[in-house]
Amino acid sequence: MNVDTLVSLVNQYGYAALFFCLWLGIVGMPIPDEVVVMTGGFVVSAGLLDPVPAFLLTYLGVVSGLSLGYFLGRWMGPPVLKKLHKKKNIEKYLNKSYGLINRFGSYSLCISYFFPIVRHLVPYLVGIGKVSFSRYACFSYSTGFIWTLCYFTIGRLFGKHIEKIGAAVHDYGLWALGVFVIAGGLFWLANQIRSRVV
Repeated sequence: MNVDTLVSLVNQYGYAALFFCLWLGIVGMPIPDEVVVMTGGFVVSAGLLDPVPAFLLTYLGVVSGLSLGYFLGRWMGPPVLKKLHKKKNIEKYLNKSYGLINRFGSYSLCISYFFPIVRHLVPYLVGIGKVSFSRYACFSYSTGFIWTLCYFTIGRLFGKHIEKIGAAVHDYGLWALGVFVIAGGLFWLANQIRSRVV
């Protein structure tokens, strides 16, 4: 699915298209969430939708999709993980998600928004870890608002370049996640060595 298809869906179904494209992102729609959110901003700048309802439904699509992951993890737990492990190439993202949670606890919900794929896995794992919904919502919904606002605004300002921006964000997000995990590992290793020397 590309931006033209998304714009045509919005033309046909209006606000509901933005909401459901993001909500379905949790089950692996073949388009990055960043691109869908930026498309929301773009269609507003093109005059197809009004800004406030478009933004609110985009935001609700983001947080409800991730909340679905949280509830699946909380209610179904290990069977969900078992299914995740069967997905192709998911193991490395699961390991990165576990690394974020182990290192930052609930703050991993905030950090994970900025890393593709990991943002969908962390809510599952936090749900499996039985984090309370109020705590989950506090961290995830507040960060989700800022994240959505950023990409929605980018879409309004640079709508004609959404696919290029989305691809760059996805690629550099994965690189940044790798660097982040390696830096965290090196920091942990340095602390271990320092504590043994002292």
